[in-house]
Amino acid sequence: MRINTWHAALSPDKSSVFEAIGRKALRLTYGAAAALLGGCTGVQSTFSAFGVEAEATRALTWVMATAASMITIGVLALAWHAGRTPAGRLDHRGGTRVILWLGAVGPTLLLTVLLVFSLPRMRTLPTGPGDLRIAVDGEQFWWRVRYRPAGGEAVETANEIRVPVGRTVAFALASPDVIHSFWIPGLAGKMDMIPGRTNDLVVRATQAGVYRGACAEFCGLSHARMAFDVVAMEPADFDRWLADAARSAAGIEGSGRRLFEEYGCGGCHLIRGHGAGSAIGPDLTHFGARRSLGAGTLPMTREAVGRFIRNPAAAKPGVRMPSFEAMPAEDADAIAAYLVELR
Repeated sequence: MRINTWHAALSPDKSSVFEAIGRKALRLTYGAAAALLGGCTGVQSTFSAFGVEAEATRALTWVMATAASMITIGVLALAWHAGRTPAGRLDHRGGTRVILWLGAVGPTLLLTVLLVFSLPRMRTLPTGPGDLRIAVDGEQFWWRVRYRPAGGEAVETANEIRVPVGRTVAFALASPDVIHSFWIPGLAGKMDMIPGRTNDLVVRATQAGVYRGACAEFCGLSHARMAFDVVAMEPADFDRWLADAARSAAGIEGSGRRLFEEYGCGGCHLIRGHGAGSAIGPDLTHFGARRSLGAGTLPMTREAVGRFIRNPAAAKPGVRMPSFEAMPAEDADAIAAYLVELR
């Protein structure tokens, strides 16, 4: 009796229940679409392409998504038609023809067209002996970057990559510790950095601007704090920048330089032209000219540099740089002032 009463009470409102479910599903769809579309633009988006490889990926994405949508709509339309057709009116011979054309011939033709469209866009860009080569090592949790121009001397920097627009650039990607993944969404697809081997990635930027790259493979506590700026420059501007980056640091004297040496910072860092140093950590020769501190973690300011020197793990958990919390704040500020002047 109780079940019948419940069913009787529910039946008059069945349409309103389905309407409520439909409205909720629609709101969820709108919310999901808004979240997805919110990531379609910006400095770290595949859809904001500034490279030949990323532009090809974007074109493939739209074509594949359109084809998948057409197939989905067709299947749903057939299912809807089959559900509305009475069993006694089904034409099995007609159904066989539908299955043959839409289930075999149609998909074969569509997949062939997609394959012919996709293969040329998946080719690796060719390289020549005069192309710029950049070796990038992913380390916990920063990026070692070495420019190797044809006929020129190698130049090492860290946590920032600059490329010339319109020129082919060949990246040599490696890792000395764990697996990382090098990804500049607007420039090209991601490439793993595996200890013991070197993977090649060839790119060509098509538009000047400032973009963002990141590690796309979980590599430890500060994986999410392992980003880098990507600056695409006009060729003449890039040539001037590279020539400037190859020179030694300007002669800066003062207490900051003296304290840098006294605290043994040169045991891990090198500042070309400022005495002996080591290449264990990032090269600091033109440290102050970089756009950020700690692989995109902090702004390049004197205050942020001082805090990072005293307690780097507060900004980047798991970082291998030792803590100097016992260092007086005025000493850290003096070293920071010295470093941000290295341009």
